Amino acid sequence: MDEKAVVSALTALAQPVRLRVFRALVVTGQAGLTPGAMAEGLGIPPNTLSFHLKELANAGLVTQERASRNIIYRAAYDQMNALLGYLTENCCAGATCAVEADAPCAC
Repeated sequence: MDEKAVVSALTALAQPVRLRVFRALVVTGQAGLTPGAMAEGLGIPPNTLSFHLKELANAGLVTQERASRNIIYRAAYDQMNALLGYLTENCCAGATCAVEADAPCAC
């Protein structure tokens, strides 16, 4: 993942509604969600949700697929994993950095 794509993804996720939508899609998995289900489940007005889904799609973080009369949105796991990989690729200078939950990083 290049730096421009990373910045785009982080910018998209740096907004509370988009972060909630993305996390809901990640939790749902490959089944995905329709906009109606997301709007109802997250308490987001449909027109607001549409705007935020467009921003997440432009950042490559969600995909959409037409299924009959519905559009199914899914988290783009490949992009999510690429973003996480980019953010952690130099963690602890390549050494294992798993630490206890409440212990400070040994880096």
